[in-house]
Amino acid sequence: MADEETREEKGETTSGDASVEAPKKSGAKKGGKLTKASAREVSKRDPLAAYMKDVQRYPLLTREEEHDLAVKFVETGDVEAARKLVLSNLRLVVKIAYDYRQAYKNLLDLVQEGNIGLMKAVQKYDPFKGVKLSSYAAWWIRAYILRYILNNYRMVKLGTTQAQRKLFFNLQKEKSRLSAMGIEPTPEKIADRLSVPVKDVISMDRRLSAGDASLDAPVGNSEGRTVSRVELLEGGGPRFDDVLADQELGDRLKEKIHEYGATLEGKEKKILSDRLLAEDPKTLQQLGDEFGVSRERVRQIEKRLLQRMKKYIEGELGQAVLDVYEAP
Repeated sequence: MADEETREEKGETTSGDASVEAPKKSGAKKGGKLTKASAREVSKRDPLAAYMKDVQRYPLLTREEEHDLAVKFVETGDVEAARKLVLSNLRLVVKIAYDYRQAYKNLLDLVQEGNIGLMKAVQKYDPFKGVKLSSYAAWWIRAYILRYILNNYRMVKLGTTQAQRKLFFNLQKEKSRLSAMGIEPTPEKIADRLSVPVKDVISMDRRLSAGDASLDAPVGNSEGRTVSRVELLEGGGPRFDDVLADQELGDRLKEKIHEYGATLEGKEKKILSDRLLAEDPKTLQQLGDEFGVSRERVRQIEKRLLQRMKKYIEGELGQAVLDVYEAP
């Protein structure tokens, strides 16, 4: 355990037997130095090796130097001190990202996200609590890497709740663990061991076992034609022919109302145009003041007008039309 901590402080970024240090390339001069041409070739063939070569230019800090820089950043906000703390721990990010190479193939993407977590850790780090920056930063680095994997594992996000996130990272492990114990990994047993709902286990298992399906992928229909999957999905709104039928019915109803309005005179014509059909209808009191009568008298005229207009429309279009527009 002591040897592992010593290796970590010296910047040896290994995981198991696999090393994440830049592999030595052919074309190197004596002493392990690469020519400019060979360095460019390394960058083209292995971007991670080129990144590691660049990272190793930044020296590691002693505990005392790290503490002094952290205190300086906390007390004065010195950006240069924070920069040195970040650069000296870039190897740690690669080491942690390498542990997740099976979950996400592009290791440099994980390193990039882990670097953001490292910068966040430097911002939040308290040097007076006696904890090493690398120990504290590891939690932030892992959190950012795991969030990135979760958000980019599929085109459609998988882990949108806490239970789903737990299942995303532990479902397959728990199934393997139960199988090794000779226990059938049923959704009920997995849900009980992980303390999540059974329906979430079933849903996540289906989503992880099936790949993303494109809505534009061609599929066959009942007529033998090749159409995209999206064309076969049922729309959420009303049917197009129903929309056209309602629009035509509304136009005919509007036409009959205006025909009836042309037969009116006096107060009734004014009530229809200024109250019943107006975008900004007048009140009963306003019309009463205009006619020189009470608001109750205007209401009685309006009621009689509506009854006669409904009877006219029923005779022209039928009762079914009125039933459609009077339905709640």
